[in-house]
This record gives sequence, C-alpha cells and structure tokens, in this order.
Amino acid sequence: MKVKQAMSPLHVKQAMHKGCTWCHPDMSLSEVAKILRDEDIGAVPIGENDKLIGMVTDRDIVCRGVARGDISSLTARDVMTAGIEWCFEDDDMNTAIQLMEEQHLRRMPVMNFNKRMVGMLSLGDVSHMVANEQSGELTSAVTAHH
Repeated sequence: MKVKQAMSPLHVKQAMHKGCTWCHPDMSLSEVAKILRDEDIGAVPIGENDKLIGMVTDRDIVCRGVARGDISSLTARDVMTAGIEWCFEDDDMNTAIQLMEEQHLRRMPVMNFNKRMVGMLSLGDVSHMVANEQSGELTSAVTAHH
C-alpha cells in the first residue's frame, strides 16, 4: 500500500497521536482498564526500567484476564503482549504501514531518535493519511485471522 503522494514524503510524526500514557507492569489490571476507559484508548504501553516491554489492549484484558475469572490479583504483566514492534517518528509512512500489515498491528508505538516513546500510530491515524482503497487494504490485512 502506498501513501497519498504530497510534495514531500509523509513521515509517521505527521499522522501519529502525540504523547502517550505508560503503565508499570505491576499496575493492577483494574487500574489499567480505568486508564483505557478514561482516556478512551484501546491499548496502553507497558514500561519498566525506562524501556518499552509490552502493551496491554482491551482485548488482552478480556481474553487473558477476565476469561481467567477473578482479576483482582492480576497485573499488566500478567496479560500484556511482550516483544512489541515500533517505528521511528521520522520513518516514511509506507514503511510503517508495511510493518503494520505484516505484523497485523492495529496500534504501534512511535519512538524518537533517542528511543523515547513520543506517540502512537493507529489504524485510524493511517486512514486519514492514505486513500480509501489503501486504508481498506491495511484494515483487511490487520484484521485477517492469523
């Protein structure tokens, strides 16, 4: 999929949501859920020792948490997805889109050149930067059963 061509190449920082709330891996699952609700987001990055170590999505909370039964003792670490893919804010949008398609990512953390998280790139963000047909291709690739 190719991004709509402008006068100059589009970069991730032009499409991403700037800033992002992090959670510690030992935060209770109910506190993580409250952050998702209060900020109206579907995922929150998990950081420890100044490093991105995972991500908790609303789906993780349901499938890996609530499905177990009592969640009162569960933490972000118990349900998070580790080994998160990310991109740089100065990456070309086509590179980010390709990674999202290949890895079936709905959201991807965005880092600056110091490897500091500066935002998130979501399917919605991408859909505003590409043609409708291309947005459909990305959505189909990401949401396909894998």
